[in-house]
This record gives sequence, C-alpha cells and structure tokens, in this order.
Amino acid sequence: MSSRHNPAFTSSEVYQACADYHDMMALTENMISDVAQEVLGTTKVNYQGEDIDLAPPWRRVTMHEVVKDATGVDFTGYDDFDAAKTAAQDAGIEVPSDCKTIGKLLNEAFEQKVETNLIQPTFVTDYPVEISPLAKPHRDKPGLVERFELFIVGRETANSFSELTDPLDQRARLEAQAAKKAAGDLEANDIDEDFLAALEYGMPPTGGLGIGIDRLVMLLTDSPSIRDVIAFPLLKSQSAVVKEFDYDADKQILRITFNNGNIYQYSDVPEKIYKELKETSSVGQYFNSQFKDKLGCDRVG
Repeated sequence: MSSRHNPAFTSSEVYQACADYHDMMALTENMISDVAQEVLGTTKVNYQGEDIDLAPPWRRVTMHEVVKDATGVDFTGYDDFDAAKTAAQDAGIEVPSDCKTIGKLLNEAFEQKVETNLIQPTFVTDYPVEISPLAKPHRDKPGLVERFELFIVGRETANSFSELTDPLDQRARLEAQAAKKAAGDLEANDIDEDFLAALEYGMPPTGGLGIGIDRLVMLLTDSPSIRDVIAFPLLKSQSAVVKEFDYDADKQILRITFNNGNIYQYSDVPEKIYKELKETSSVGQYFNSQFKDKLGCDRVG
C-alpha cells in the first residue's frame, strides 16, 4: 500500500470485438478527455502543481524508444543478455537477480528511469512478451506484443492490449507462467483451463482495456493520496473500537468500554501494560496486539 496503491481499487474494463490496441488508445483518450470536460468544464487540469493537458491526441511512444531517450541504451541492438546487462548497469540500472532476459531488462530500465517522468498523457506501447502473457504477438516486431500502458503524472492509469486469441500460443504461455509461479514468482499466473477451452471454440480479434478509476479521480480532483478518493474503503467495525478504559491497580483489573456499549473486564493485567495502553498513540492497535485473544476476560456490561 502507498499513496498511489491500494489492494481494494475500482477499475473499468472493456472488451471490444474486431478491435486492437490502436482502437483502445483512441477509446481511452476520448473517454478520459470527455470525462474531464464534463466534470471540470476543461481538458486542462492542474495536479499537485503540474499543468496537465488531456486534450487528444496524446503522445504515443514505444518502450524501446522512451528507454533509449532516457538512458542512451538501445535494447533492440542486443541479442546477448550479458552484453545488454552490462550496458544497462553502465547506464545506472540495477539488475535484479531474477532478471534473465533482455525483455525483462528493458522493463527494469523503463520502471527505474522512465516511468515517474511521464507527466503528460503518454501511451507507452509494444511491450516485451515476457511480461505480457495475455497479449497478442506484435504483427511486425518479433519478441514484442501489441500492448500499451497509459501514464499520467508518472503513474499507470490504464493498461490494454490486442487480446491473444490463439489457444495454442496462450496455453504455452500460461504453462510457462505456471512454471514460474511454482518456482516462486509471485506475479506469475496459473493455467486457466476454462479460458483456454473458450479460445479453442473460437474468439474474434479483440481489444481489451482496463482503466484505474481511483487514479483517474485522483487526477481530476487534485488528490495526493488514493485513500482520499476510494469510494468504499475497507473500515474496521466501529463496534470494536475502544471508547474508554479504567484500571484498578490493587486488583490488577482493567475495564474496557467499547463503542457499542459492551464492557469487558480483564484480570491479572500488570500495571506496566496499563501505562503503555495510556501512552500509546494507537489504543486499538495496542489492544489487538496485547489483549485480544491473549488475556482472559469477562463481559460485565
């Protein structure tokens, strides 16, 4: 979790038959610019001091191009991983131990040196196949797929690709993903037999798109944190919140009153714990770690 990430988020997802990622780019920029015009009366917004122009058309640039511009390294010129790795390290790119292909190396360079600098709306296109297991192979560029991610104010706002509709290719990729997952890759996928069966029956050329609604709302409302805009945040039950408490030092009894009116009495509570409870900045967190399910209690009210 961070000011830009939350495990519970809102997204808008689209599938369109007989479309590809170029159609999805047009749909994305028209949709977001129309929303801005409708709710703000303008396509020019200011986000945390940055002036952002949402009027189409937006910049389109391949991942290879934008990485080359930022680092000086042209990964299209490398067939040998070790040589590419050396060039990347010379450009100040840290190479994780699990990065074993040029495609993943390219993505590392992008995430480390490019992503946060994409302030104006930018479609970054043509991703490596290694990090895009559900995308269609690029019609002109071997080793790449027809995929884009939209970046605004340095953060991903949308993800899209021409969907992979070849069941044999899809099975091979999912099997490779399953092997990576078994080896400990937390971002790898399982094999989805139902999805593969559907592809075997037949699927038309399709464009798919996902837009992060929370990040879009952050942009349009000039909100610095995603927690400011989540429509239905997960909250603790108010009935379990500690309202007040008192302590009998002679009997070592602590009485806690909760917001719902329930009163519980805890016995054999050292005075040290009571003093820590009084001084802690988070009574609820201290209660959960030191009392709940650890000390015996009786309900007395």
